[in-house]
Amino acid sequence: MATAAAAAVVLGGCGSGDDDKAAEPSPSASSRSATPTASGSPSSSSSAGGDATSLTPFQADPAQVPKTKPQAEALAAAVALKPEAWGADFRAQQPAASAPGTAAVLDEQCRWERRSLPQGVLASLSRYSELPGTTGKGEIKVTAAVTVHATVLDADDQLSTTLEEPLRCREQQVRTDERISGLMSTGTPYGQGENTYSDDQVVEIGSYLTGTAKQSYFWFVTRLGTVTLAVSVKGAKGYTDSELNRFGSQATSTMLSRVEFELGGKN
Repeated sequence: MATAAAAAVVLGGCGSGDDDKAAEPSPSASSRSATPTASGSPSSSSSAGGDATSLTPFQADPAQVPKTKPQAEALAAAVALKPEAWGADFRAQQPAASAPGTAAVLDEQCRWERRSLPQGVLASLSRYSELPGTTGKGEIKVTAAVTVHATVLDADDQLSTTLEEPLRCREQQVRTDERISGLMSTGTPYGQGENTYSDDQVVEIGSYLTGTAKQSYFWFVTRLGTVTLAVSVKGAKGYTDSELNRFGSQATSTMLSRVEFELGGKN
């Protein structure tokens, strides 16, 4: 995931503002707007459009693309990473997965909550894992989320929402005593930068605040056809940003490969 890593390096050198993001993106969306830069200002670049085909060389087998909720649920379950896929020492959080038939939504008060699947979303699944702390190191928490949309346009709109939310909500509440602040984001459509593997990708970096404790936070959202993938990594004592970014990049790469396998397409 060269682009994810490169974007993280760029954002990491920009400092941080005062922003917040939950572990997964809202599948509901508004129309595509200008892409926010690391400074939070819109730029004129835009991400992939809403036509019926993938922009990448990958083309899914139309017969394998989910058209019903059961098909979409099966795809999400096959793609979303379980703890062992993150690494040998990872274990499931409690709860280990999101409630069936729900999706994460950022409400009007900039609070993250789970609601019933919005129109245009066939299935959404998040799996939560953690790497227990050891001597000199704290506990890392990660999320792997898969959302299967009815159309490419619906999936593309999720990336649009992802880019817009930090501008709408300068701070976002995850739980009562948890929030994520200082987010910097960058969007990289296929063919720009080093993105040769997905139709569109957004990378965000910020700080996860639990009470007065503050840790680095990485968030990757990637689209391939009608499927969007979200990976979040909450840092801990003893881990560098490069190590956290590597967890996120590798997880995204693994899930992209799974999508390609499940949809039976060709590169």
